[in-house]
Amino acid sequence: MLTENPTTILFITGAFVSNKCWDEWKLFFESKGFKTLAPAWPYKDAPAAVLRDRHPDPQIASLRLSQLIEYFENIAKNLPQKPILVGHSIGGLIAQILLQRNLATAAIAIHSVPPQGIMTFKFSFLKAGWGPLGFFTSTKKTFLMSFPQWQYAFTNGMPEEWQDKAYCESAIPESKLIVRDTITSVAKVDFKAPHKPLLLIAGSIDHTIPESLNFSNYKKYSDKDSITDFKVFPNRNHFVLNQPGWQEIAVYIHEWIAKLPQQNS
Repeated sequence: MLTENPTTILFITGAFVSNKCWDEWKLFFESKGFKTLAPAWPYKDAPAAVLRDRHPDPQIASLRLSQLIEYFENIAKNLPQKPILVGHSIGGLIAQILLQRNLATAAIAIHSVPPQGIMTFKFSFLKAGWGPLGFFTSTKKTFLMSFPQWQYAFTNGMPEEWQDKAYCESAIPESKLIVRDTITSVAKVDFKAPHKPLLLIAGSIDHTIPESLNFSNYKKYSDKDSITDFKVFPNRNHFVLNQPGWQEIAVYIHEWIAKLPQQNS
């Protein structure tokens, strides 16, 4: 139902993909009466194919996680009221950090990169992350997933023609420094502190961010007076935002938001 002052949902894109991944999500939540924003990362406000043509891009390569957090923090601060944050992957990490800074009324972290100190040695996680970390390669050059890397890290379990379409529409070059920064103190969260409502969503077949890693993230939050929820969806990979059936997750998030205290906008 539309209201005079609708809440804004600020979508925070993850690494390796275009912010266009939120286009259908924006339409869904706008139909529910929300305003939506899904800004591109700095230096990435262009179609995926254009960004791939610019690879190796020294501007994107120079990006650090601290800059990215500040960028989204400023967007949140300049809204007329505190937004609801919905972030995917590194966007989920940023959503958790901004929630900790009391810049949102709630946050949803989808297949989130975990804050500092939460780790897994699961093979799929190590295999999917090795290339993006870019050890023994120049950090002055961006990392662009090859199609086989994309198939493993993002679109596993999907027919190859869908994987190819997803790569063409979404895959973009990335800063190796941002990926490395996620294991530093820049990505720190105080898990004992009170926080506004937080929902962590995991996928059962995600190679990049395994379900077990998201569960470990969820279990770290220990303030008993804060709402912290966890939900696993079966057969969802890291391309979850545009994987067929994404609407089921969007509906779940909408229903979760609607149940929150004073959040029925």
